[in-house]
Amino acid sequence: MTSEEIEKYTELILRTIIEYSPKVITAIIILILGLWITSITTKTIKKILLRRHVDITLSNFIGNFIFWTLRVLVFITVVSNLGVPTSSFVAILGAAGLAVGLALQGSLSNFAGGILIILFKPFKLEDVIEAQGEIGTVKEIQIFNTRLVTANNQTVYIPNGALSNGVIKNYTQEGIRRIDLTIGVDYNSDLKQVKEVILDVLNKNELVLKEPAPSVIVMALADSSIDLAVRPWAKAEDFLTVHSQTLEQCKVAFDKVGIEIPYPHQVEVKKK
Repeated sequence: MTSEEIEKYTELILRTIIEYSPKVITAIIILILGLWITSITTKTIKKILLRRHVDITLSNFIGNFIFWTLRVLVFITVVSNLGVPTSSFVAILGAAGLAVGLALQGSLSNFAGGILIILFKPFKLEDVIEAQGEIGTVKEIQIFNTRLVTANNQTVYIPNGALSNGVIKNYTQEGIRRIDLTIGVDYNSDLKQVKEVILDVLNKNELVLKEPAPSVIVMALADSSIDLAVRPWAKAEDFLTVHSQTLEQCKVAFDKVGIEIPYPHQVEVKKK
């Protein structure tokens, strides 16, 4: 390459840098300011919605939607400022969006599912639900997924599409829950005494609700025991505590009055 050609290319590069530097610098400034304004705008809108007592789930969903919409607008503005024709870019973006939309039908389904969840509210934040084979507390309803935290502190993400189209069991929506326990006693037991002991245990437990009243009924005559259905009611947040306390306290009460809970006995065969 001759010195004239090197000088020519050097001039071309310098001219290009001088010509596009203002656009590049402006685009960088727009990008930084745009991202900052997007963040501030989203936080402000969320605060306004919360001050007006809009449901926190809906507030977060609207905030996330606005956040990503503004980011797309900032991106289009930056690209346009760099000299790419907006009309051409929008056409390309539209074609790309169609292709991406066809490729990501599941994501679009999840987005629509998120909107349905927000509109019909089968659950809200901090509700304990069972869905898609998972049980956990709802911590966040995102645009495409819902985040649950299980009782053993594992995080589970469930796609909103599957969640909105499947069966959802909400354990906390009604505020109270019935604990369904089965306790077996020996056939020689006095059923009247057994019921009185169990009801006394339930009535002394402050976490057991008085209304609806707890019940104890004979459920089955099993092979080796009389099975009783023990059904106390408690607040949703006290469910596990009442479940555990009832079993423990009934066992202690039975031992005091000599009521036996049957269990398999192994017979030892003595060798001659």
